[in-house]
Amino acid sequence: MSTNVEQLTQSAVAEIEAAQTLTDLSATETKFLGRNKGLNELRRLTGTLPQEERPAFGAKINDAVQMLTALVEAKKTTFRAIELKAKLQEEAIDITLPGRPMRSGKLHPLTQTSERVKRVLCGMGFEFVDGPELEDYQYNFDTLNYPEDHPAMDEQSSFFVTDTKLLRTQTTALQGRMMAEHRPPFRFATIGRCFRYEAIDATHHHTFHQVDVFMVDENLSMADLKGTLGTFARAMFGETTRVRFRPDFFPFVEPGVDYAISTPGLLGGRWLELGGAGMIHPNILRAHGISTEKYSGFAFGLGVERIHMIGSGVDDLRLYLENDLRFLKQF
Repeated sequence: MSTNVEQLTQSAVAEIEAAQTLTDLSATETKFLGRNKGLNELRRLTGTLPQEERPAFGAKINDAVQMLTALVEAKKTTFRAIELKAKLQEEAIDITLPGRPMRSGKLHPLTQTSERVKRVLCGMGFEFVDGPELEDYQYNFDTLNYPEDHPAMDEQSSFFVTDTKLLRTQTTALQGRMMAEHRPPFRFATIGRCFRYEAIDATHHHTFHQVDVFMVDENLSMADLKGTLGTFARAMFGETTRVRFRPDFFPFVEPGVDYAISTPGLLGGRWLELGGAGMIHPNILRAHGISTEKYSGFAFGLGVERIHMIGSGVDDLRLYLENDLRFLKQF
């Protein structure tokens, strides 16, 4: 029995020393020190020995197990050190190399366009103000001369939050708020998101950005409106830009027009519709205690997406809100 212990121990030592990887070492450890294997299998034979030989045999097996366990742990430590060294070499960082610069971001094309619009209109004397996106029904429709049964109401499907609160369908809603707080003369502009319940396609979206500009002063006329729009269009699209008015209807202006621009640098000089405009309806002025005998006003609105699409040749409105970097990086 003692001879078997010595032979098994020698074989185990040889295999431990020959192991080349942790996997090999683990297999050897299981083979000689595993439960009911190797030396532990011999330990089960202790009961077959005479009583007086059992203590010495058990002690010999225990000594062999302790010695082999120590060899295995030492070998494991060696392998782990080799693996750690290799990993450190593989992941080593050359601190003498220059750092990798972080990629710089850009403003979104709609933000770029909004900033240009603000610079131009501020240069023309308009003050930019902000209004709430969650708007009162009163300011979104009532104070803009929309009667309850007006046909235009059917054209604007809206996101109502409560019976009196909705996501604004137009930044024109700010007119009533400003007229309630200010006396003419004044000139204001606002820019922000609007929301309408619409089917999404290349030219329609449930979320879009709109600029609204309005001015009230003595003796304002359509000539002042067209002059203002002409100055704005030339600043945005070039000095050769022309502005065209065609009759149109909006509840909050009278008379109302849609306006288009034409310049040789954009689509061969074709007329491109830009937005709606007109003289502020007298009912709106009177509702806010502004004398229509003394004052008149004009207003115009346009889409931020529309401005950028005309200037850059983009043909699908949906691209602006899809966050596709392949598109955004172009601007």
